[in-house]
Amino acid sequence: MAELLRPARGGFLRPFGCGWFIREFLLGYGPSGSPSIDPEVGAPQSDVFYFYKRALMRATAVDQATRMEEKQARREKRPIEPSNIERLAEQYLSRMPYKSRGCRFHSFVVYFSNLQRLHWVESTGREEPSSFQDHYPPGPPRRYFRLTDAGRTAPETAWANPYRSLYG
Repeated sequence: MAELLRPARGGFLRPFGCGWFIREFLLGYGPSGSPSIDPEVGAPQSDVFYFYKRALMRATAVDQATRMEEKQARREKRPIEPSNIERLAEQYLSRMPYKSRGCRFHSFVVYFSNLQRLHWVESTGREEPSSFQDHYPPGPPRRYFRLTDAGRTAPETAWANPYRSLYG
């Protein structure tokens, strides 16, 4: 009897979790090649989402490139060359669609609102105007968020699954 190949409960694995990335990003560490920010100023929700998606794409491209270089090196019976991995990673990254990795923006907003309900992130009060295009009315302002003390002291296991912390 054949078994279907599917993920265990909890979905497919990612190189890093969304909660971990949000925490590290808002702490100002610049995880996975994203820019570091001032933790007191914070960042808009859309920027956190954009850098999360880019970091996931970069990690996936490096993983694919590493596997391909290992396979080619084994086939050609030569040592692995890091320059080939970098070249392949850039090639994979340039061809990878933006929407192919990670969550969609609406799912991220829902996830982020749960972090707000847990009081792990808060608005700094700083806002900047936003607009969609020249011919549309202005959009909602971009609000900046930062970690609270509760968010800084929350354990890694709680950040790995904030839904469990929120709903028990």
